[in-house]
Amino acid sequence: MAQPVRPRPARPAAAQPAPAHRTRDAPPHVPAHPRSGPRAALRPGATLATTSAATTVALMNYTAPMTAVPGISAALATPVSGRAWLLNGAPLGLAVFLLVAGSLADDYGRRRLFLIGTLALGLTTGLGAFATTTLAFTLARVAQGAASAAILAASLGLLVGAFPAGAARIRATGIWGAFVSAGIALGPLLAGSLGSVDWRLPYAALALAALLTAVFAFRTLDESRAPRGGRPDLAGAATLGLAMTALLIALTLGRDGWLRAPIGLLLLAALVLTAGFVAVERRAAAPLIDLSLLRSRAFLASSAGGLFTGLSVIGLFSFLPTLLQQALGVSALGTAWLFLLWSGTSFVVALQARRLASRVTARHQLAAGFVLHGVSVLSLLGTLDPAPATHIGASVWLRLLPALVVAGIGSGLLNAALPRLAVESVPPERAAMGSGANNTARYIGSSAGVALTIAIATTGSGADGALLLSVGLALVATVSVLSLRERR
Repeated sequence: MAQPVRPRPARPAAAQPAPAHRTRDAPPHVPAHPRSGPRAALRPGATLATTSAATTVALMNYTAPMTAVPGISAALATPVSGRAWLLNGAPLGLAVFLLVAGSLADDYGRRRLFLIGTLALGLTTGLGAFATTTLAFTLARVAQGAASAAILAASLGLLVGAFPAGAARIRATGIWGAFVSAGIALGPLLAGSLGSVDWRLPYAALALAALLTAVFAFRTLDESRAPRGGRPDLAGAATLGLAMTALLIALTLGRDGWLRAPIGLLLLAALVLTAGFVAVERRAAAPLIDLSLLRSRAFLASSAGGLFTGLSVIGLFSFLPTLLQQALGVSALGTAWLFLLWSGTSFVVALQARRLASRVTARHQLAAGFVLHGVSVLSLLGTLDPAPATHIGASVWLRLLPALVVAGIGSGLLNAALPRLAVESVPPERAAMGSGANNTARYIGSSAGVALTIAIATTGSGADGALLLSVGLALVATVSVLSLRERR
């Protein structure tokens, strides 16, 4: 007789591991994905290396056209009045999207936005390489600026999450700032070397570099965020973008006459839209920038430092290679090597400037950088008037080469102090917003500075007028950052 089948006792269910991902409501110390955990604390070097590499590629893309404006404008049949847009496309995208990128990074994930930025930079830079008109190239440059905004805003937020406050974070932001200088240095050199074959090749190389950086970032970075709730402030981004566009069009067209009615209307529109941006930010649940920060003198010093770095330093040095080509009669590659004397010195100084952190405040470091820039530019007066290369005497070189070195020292101090002050001037949970605000000020300044420099240099004032403008702005910057000290 068959025995009845007895049911087997049920095995106890194995304990299921807790999900490794993090929800929006989870505390910030919970790992963001399965590869996270202690990596952010144990491998901060990977975060620094990845963000520095991506920042270098973004700045190389930003500066690549500087030595190639004559070649690109000839290939695209760009009129003289449109040359500013070849340089200003990326700064416009940066200026418009940096604040919204900072807020999105804090709210939805700095790693996530960083990956989106690197992928987008690779794709849009590739599209720029296929542009056949000035308009298409400019639009691609604007998109590249927007992608770079995501990289720059998320980078400092990731560094704040990976490095504790104090000496380690100062060192990390100083190294990151040095790689800003490295990107500025290498972009024109890449454009001058590969661009001598075809102006499109540098952009193809940069597109590949950005995509490779995205792969590396996917494998090494950990997520961090500081959500505030609320929807992205798209109205604020739109009003700021329209204000910037109106201002840049006015400054670009101003070279043909500043007292014309369209110029006045555009400047008025920029003013009204800026007021509208402030009104939108006051009512927004999750504003692009917390207006209460404007009561902080440290934040104002950070913003002023970024604005005048763009107006005075980037505005002049973006067009300086073109002025050097016209005055010295050298090739684009030769101009790139001269440019490297400035930007390479800036990289070395920014890398070493962290040693000053315990003895010199970021404000005083900014002031020293602006003073050195002003002195070096002042010494260039009279050297950049267009002339045949055979007329260039040794005295010009004896003034030009030391001036580029001194200007590089000043720029290195600025590039090291700005990211340090950007994160020190805001609460740690708003690090990406602080970075976004500082860089927004920098690239608003650079967009306006480039347009003004070209407008002045190509009119009756000539190169000396552009140099004097840069010196005057550096003087105003020095006074501004020194006066904005915290009240005791």
